Amino acid sequence: MDRIVYDRMAAHDSTHWWYRARRDILADYLVREGGLPKDARILEIGCGTGHNLPMLAQFGRVEAIEIDPAARAIASARLGAPVSAAPLPELPGIERGAYDLIAVLDVVEHIEDDVAALKAMGECLKPGGKILIAVPAHQWMWSAHDVVNHHHRRYSKATLAAAIGKAGLKHNGLRWFNSLLFPLAAASRIAGRLRGKDDSDDSPPHPALNALFERIFRLERHLVGRVPLSPGVSILTLASPKEG
Repeated sequence: MDRIVYDRMAAHDSTHWWYRARRDILADYLVREGGLPKDARILEIGCGTGHNLPMLAQFGRVEAIEIDPAARAIASARLGAPVSAAPLPELPGIERGAYDLIAVLDVVEHIEDDVAALKAMGECLKPGGKILIAVPAHQWMWSAHDVVNHHHRRYSKATLAAAIGKAGLKHNGLRWFNSLLFPLAAASRIAGRLRGKDDSDDSPPHPALNALFERIFRLERHLVGRVPLSPGVSILTLASPKEG
């Protein structure tokens, strides 16, 4: 990712509506769907500045990987332990057969060979282990945001399912999320194209709007995985190795 993306993440990951509400949605989803053992061993790959690590620590002992040096330093301070720099898709030096949960939250789209990356993650799971995957959806929503984040693609449910299957994994159902605000996001992308202004700035909006968006997005914690949602900005699932 461009340096500015990490700088914005460090500045806003504790206050921006998207980060704050998404952490709550993911935590509730893991409570309902994760089936994790007590004191699970957890690895977050591509942890950025480490803003998800306290949330994941509710479920067990957390380790992390981040390849950007500055973000890795912030994440290490938050974790209170060194964060690894092992890159995808190979994950060199990462113990195989060791983790109950691997979290890749808006990470797989950064990897050119997403199938190889998912396969390597599957090799690092214990029997019964799972991979928590979140990815951006809808290739037609491609924008300057994807460019500065060095994305290779945005996913449909079909393309994500295909990558998971080719990696020798199965999923527990592909869930839309960030659906309640999707019409606004889609309208913003379309309007930006019509104006010829494709803005990559994802700084928080005015505080009143930031609080409103957070409340709306957080409502999905009660919905994701329970009821089908309309198409959203992102797709969420849990994947695990196929039996046999």
